[in-house]
Parts: sequence; C-alpha cells; structure tokens
Amino acid sequence: MSSYQTPNNANRIDLSIHPDTAGAAQASSNRLRCSEQDRKNLESAASGGPDLVCLSHLRWDFVYQRPQHLLGRCAQARRTFFFEEPVIEFTDSWWIDVSQRDCGVWVVVPHIPEFVNEELAAAMQRSLINELFDCCGIANPILWYYTPMALTFSDHLQPCATVYDCMDELSAFQGAPPALRALEKALLNRANVVFTGGQSLYEAKQHQHDNIHAFPSSIEVAHFAQARMQLDDPADQAAIPHPRLGFYGVIDERMDLELIDGIAQARPDWHLVIVGPTAKIDPEQLPRHANIHYLGGKTYQELPHYLAGWDVAILPFARNESTRFISPTKTPEYLAAGKPVVSTSIRDVVRPYGQQNLVHIADTVEEFVAAAEQALDQARQDSSWLQQVDTFLANTSWDKTWAQMNGLIEAAIAQDMALQAVPNSRQSVAANASQSSNSSKASRKGYAAPVANLTKSNVG
Repeated sequence: MSSYQTPNNANRIDLSIHPDTAGAAQASSNRLRCSEQDRKNLESAASGGPDLVCLSHLRWDFVYQRPQHLLGRCAQARRTFFFEEPVIEFTDSWWIDVSQRDCGVWVVVPHIPEFVNEELAAAMQRSLINELFDCCGIANPILWYYTPMALTFSDHLQPCATVYDCMDELSAFQGAPPALRALEKALLNRANVVFTGGQSLYEAKQHQHDNIHAFPSSIEVAHFAQARMQLDDPADQAAIPHPRLGFYGVIDERMDLELIDGIAQARPDWHLVIVGPTAKIDPEQLPRHANIHYLGGKTYQELPHYLAGWDVAILPFARNESTRFISPTKTPEYLAAGKPVVSTSIRDVVRPYGQQNLVHIADTVEEFVAAAEQALDQARQDSSWLQQVDTFLANTSWDKTWAQMNGLIEAAIAQDMALQAVPNSRQSVAANASQSSNSSKASRKGYAAPVANLTKSNVG
C-alpha cells in the first residue's frame, strides 16, 4: 500500500480529445490526467486497426518481462493501452494517470482511496476505464487480459475480440483472491483466443477452451548475446570475487531460500549474486552470508552487463504450487548470454532444456553444488555446447511470437465478423449490436454519477 502523495497537477490536463466526448471529460472533475506532450502524442496517434487495451495485475515499470515484450511490439501497429491494477492512496479522490513509454505503449495507472470496499473499488475503476474510453475515443477494442480479476470492472465493455494471455497460474500464488477461479472461468467463456505462458500451463488448461495456444518464454537473442563480449563489470558487482553464481528476477515465494542458504554454506568460496526486487516476502527472511550479494532491481538494458560477469547462471526455484506451471523467461536469456545454467526441476525447464542437455537439473543442496561444479568446468573447458544453444535459439524470438499471436487474434476477429455477416442473421445481429451499444452507452454515461454519490456519502 502506497503512502499518501498529493497529486501534482502543475503539468497535468484533462484529455478532452474528441469533441463528442468533451462534455464527459469536463464532467469528470479532472479524473484523467496526463502531460501536455503526452496529450499531443495521443491526439496525433494513428492506429492500424482496433486499439488494444490490456488489463493487468502487473506494473509496467516493475520488471521488464512478457507483457512488455509483446505489447511493445503491438504498439508499433496500433494504439495500445496498459491498464494497471490501482495504486491505493490516502485520499478521498480517484483518478487515472496516462503516460506514454518509449516503446509506444500508453500506461494507465488508476489511483483510488484506501478506505473503500471491493465493490466500490470496482465501481471506481469501471468509471475510470469508461473515462479512458470516452476521452481517448476507444471503441470496440481488443481486450487483452492478464488477470481475470479485471472482469469486476470491465465486463460491460464491447470488444471486437477478447484475449486471455494466461502467463501464470495466478490462483496458486500467495494471497490470491478467493474469487479468482470463478472469474477465470467467466473469462475463458468470453475469450476468443487464449494463450498460455508455457507448455505445462497449456496442458493444464487445454480442455477449458477450444482456441488455446502455448507460447513459452521467448527472447531477444542479440540483446543478451552482448554478455558474451567483454563488458564493463557494473560498479556494485565489480568487487565481488569469482566464481560467481548469478540470478536475476523477482525474489518472492517462488524462490527456494533454503537452497540458496545451503549452497552458500556448502561452498563459502563461491559468491551468489542475486539481482532483482523483493516482493510478497519479508526481506529479513532472506539468507544472509558473506558470500550472498543482493544487488536490487536492475533495468532490462543493464542485465547483459551483470550476466557478463557471472560464471554460472542459476534458477533456484522452490518446487511448490506457485512454481508448478512457471516458464522462466530467464532460461533462454541466460543461454543466449553464453552462461551454463543450473536449475531446479521446474517442468518447463526440464522440458525442453534439461532433456536436450542445455541446462543442468538439480534439486537438493548436494545435487545443486555438484551440478554447479560441472557447469563451472563446462564454462572453462568446453565452448562447443554454445553451438547447440545457438541452434536451439535460432528460431526463437519475441518478434516471431508476437507475429503468431497477432495472426491468431486477427483470425478470431475475422471469424467473428464472418459470423455476424451471415445473411439470415444480419438483421438480428445488427439489431442486437445496436441495442447492446445503446445500452452500453447509457450505462457508461450514467455510471460515474452513482460512484460520485457513493463517495460523497461514504468517504469522510
């Protein structure tokens, strides 16, 4: 929960872009805010097809991962909005900040008061997403979901297609909302196409939808291959002795902290370099030894520089429900960097990387230490394995992954349009669409008022 920060309105304005929605924007009491430059960029933005609105439980600026890779590519062809989960503020107001990132994606951050219940929080977010649609002229977009929880405030929208990119089994994560499973079922019923973040997750959900596809972690090979060159060691890593066993990623309940502790104690001459932010666990619980170095979060651009200074890259994931279906993006990234990899027996690492002898698999402290010793020898004495790595990664890229996903989305849109164009049903479809559109407009224009009334009566 964030501490209270007074909104800075000095460089913020209403987004009153389209004349036919100017009244709605003015009636919003400045609930949608962005900089003058972002407003100009949004006014001039052209879209190659329908806009895409992503509804996510993740923060765009937290860790650079799957959503950033995919949606950054999407934004090259169409307006792309990334609607984050709300920031909780100690205030009696609610609003959204809209800002554009270098990749072209528009990041939308809702802010809501901390002292509202779930129902009112959903109502506020519904009002805010309506505001976004009205002010930015978004109509019948592609809705792209990363979390089923977003249905609580978006189920009234009228998309041309609904996509569910199921990158994790969120219901297995610590603190998962009780309603998540039921909402996921509802989302699967709505979705035109479903993607999964790995093969094991696909196998678990393949019978829940008739248009579901596995898209495991991909990679920007050239970016991580920089680590094979002699790069300058970052200042906070330069003084750490070798050999170095490195990990980058979010440090949370998926990490096997006992394993890390055991490795550090078993080999005090090795140094474990841990790069990444801590989430959902108390930092005081992290193992502390002279040969464990926590360097904090780093940008995507910095990662090759850290990787270049490691001798072995590790994936010390716990084997529990939260890791049962994960497909770590860092696996191919480590390999592209030219680093031997040791991982616990995560299913989507074992298949295919372990089976093709690209990654050493070990679970206990003793096994992990032995595997790391083999990996160190591999790094020192044998470079031929890199040829196998390069062959494996040659046909893998985020560009190809996005192109395949986009093709499936376009096919889903075309199929839906074809169904609506059937002669015998054209009139009824048009009538239903008109009725639905009018109903949607009426509810959207009238929805903010009840929220405002609730706020006046319930917020102190």
